[in-house]
Amino acid sequence: MIQESQPALASASRAALDDESRRIRRLQVVVRLALSIIAEGHLPYDEAAKLAAATRRVALTLFPDSSETFDLLYAPKFRQLIREVYRLQ
Repeated sequence: MIQESQPALASASRAALDDESRRIRRLQVVVRLALSIIAEGHLPYDEAAKLAAATRRVALTLFPDSSETFDLLYAPKFRQLIREVYRLQ
């Protein structure tokens, strides 16, 4: 009986991994797009800051318990790019 439930468990695990992979790819696309738009330098500073904040909200929607992860991985990229584009100290 235990052997019969293993394929179902493997299928559920695979589905969970597939879902997480899709969410990761979606977040990567959103982050790349936001960074590209900011790098173009056509946005006013406040719009660039709002775009960075909106990207963080998307990340938290996709991964609700990952605010620290976003702050470690992506926030520094946004800060650095905004500093460079808008020549902030």
